[in-house]
Amino acid sequence: MANPLDTDAGTELFKHYETEYQLVQADLVQKLDQIAELSGEPRKAAMSAAERALEETGELLDQMQMEKQNVPSAQRAAINRRLRDYKTDVDGYRRKLRVLADDKSALFGARYSDNPSSSLRDAHFEQRQQLLSGTERLDRSTQRLKASQALANETEAIGANTLAQLQQQRETIEHTTSVLYESEGYVDRSIKSLKGIARRMATNRVITIAIITVLVLLIIAVIFSKFK
Repeated sequence: MANPLDTDAGTELFKHYETEYQLVQADLVQKLDQIAELSGEPRKAAMSAAERALEETGELLDQMQMEKQNVPSAQRAAINRRLRDYKTDVDGYRRKLRVLADDKSALFGARYSDNPSSSLRDAHFEQRQQLLSGTERLDRSTQRLKASQALANETEAIGANTLAQLQQQRETIEHTTSVLYESEGYVDRSIKSLKGIARRMATNRVITIAIITVLVLLIIAVIFSKFK
């Protein structure tokens, strides 16, 4: 059976990834809208930024897909629908970015030609952009790892506090049980004492009745002897 603490942690981590995905998605949509209005170097820079954001959305979708296993079963159906919608959106962004990238004249502006030297400069530019993209992705991955570690530490602290409370409750229950057993012993002894008192009272009543009966008989005998 799954640990409730693990389930809560999985839910929180999934929400964290989903929130981050939504932020990156909004940024990607804004970048795609801007690309259509740009040309030349600004367009290439915007394209590279959009590609990095697109890659990050894919990474976040993969993280959410893995964390989905730790979410309660009752919530998985809704989460599966959201993940399918997110994947459809990402595929649409990828197609739009591909269409924008195919527009070479807008991408390279007035410098676009079949000149080898121009192609070489473009290749160097692309390599530089790829290096910058890799560095930024590494930084974002580091930040996500730090956020996940902080969330794990917080979850661990909550778990430790919960265990301490459970231990305290267990000790309270054990003490209460001991008191109940002790009270039960007192009740048993009290019942025995009451039964003893009741038996003595019944015995005393029989003795009293016997004495009165004897006295009445003696009185009758005396009276009878006087009149005989």
